[in-house]
Amino acid sequence: MFLCSGSSELDNHLIHPNWHLTLDYAPLTITIPIDEKNINSTKCSIIKDSDEKTSFIKDIITSIRNINISNLLDVSSLDRVINMFTNGVENAWEKNAKVINITKYSKS
Repeated sequence: MFLCSGSSELDNHLIHPNWHLTLDYAPLTITIPIDEKNINSTKCSIIKDSDEKTSFIKDIITSIRNINISNLLDVSSLDRVINMFTNGVENAWEKNAKVINITKYSKS
């Protein structure tokens, strides 16, 4: 167990020699205090089985169909096709994803 040296909150542990059962070492425990701070964050997401998910998939399919792959003769043409594919996925994501606020009350 690695603890924070010099921190009164995180530099305390208990050794439990009677908990070892058939093991040859004694378990250690530590209590870590957790503040009641509400730290909100956001992320972009597409809800499973939503209209946005269907639209996202359709947009990607359309984007792939529009990529011309007939002249893949060298590395630069392959890079061009990969960039077109990447841009298509990014555009579909930006169009269909929604910003979700994550709070301490959010579902996991």
